Amino acid sequence: MHFCLCIRTTPQRTMNFGIQPYLENDIVILQPLQEADFEALYAVASDPKVWEQHPNKDRWKRDVFSTFFEGAIQSKGAFKIIDKATGEVAGSTRIYDYNEHDKSVLIGYTFLGTAYWGKGFNPSAKALLLNYLFTYVDRVHFHIGAVNVRSQVAISRLGARKVGEQEVAYYGETPKLNYIYSIEKEEWLASKISTAFSEI
Repeated sequence: MHFCLCIRTTPQRTMNFGIQPYLENDIVILQPLQEADFEALYAVASDPKVWEQHPNKDRWKRDVFSTFFEGAIQSKGAFKIIDKATGEVAGSTRIYDYNEHDKSVLIGYTFLGTAYWGKGFNPSAKALLLNYLFTYVDRVHFHIGAVNVRSQVAISRLGARKVGEQEVAYYGETPKLNYIYSIEKEEWLASKISTAFSEI
């Protein structure tokens, strides 16, 4: 174990760890999701194309998305992703399942409006989360739907590797097969991506 890991995983740092911080860089703002954000987020989520490769393709429907949103609020680790240039809501993501013993945590439930695809918003948001999380944990896992090829390719570009498969029971939905991807702290800190989207 490298010396820098020992410094950054002291008990004091762990005690200060939270899964819903406020984060921003030049491209996006990650702001804790609030109940009042439903309409703004649903305006993004109501496009069926957003969900075409996700485990539940019906989340564009208001009643289905309402259940998804309720699960996000109850998780206390969900964010709205904001386009910093315009202030518009671009999507959402979530931190969950922190394991203090294993020094690991999960990122998932990410979606972006189609207007933000291929423009750096996803890697920017993920890099913000990873740079924050690796101050406290040694590895970050990602749940990605087995049919969500777009997200599998995107997370691989960040350096994550597929390490397993798991049936995931989404809040209020039937379990779906997910692939588990993982990034180790040492690998992330050694990558150029970790500094490309630095927090400000």
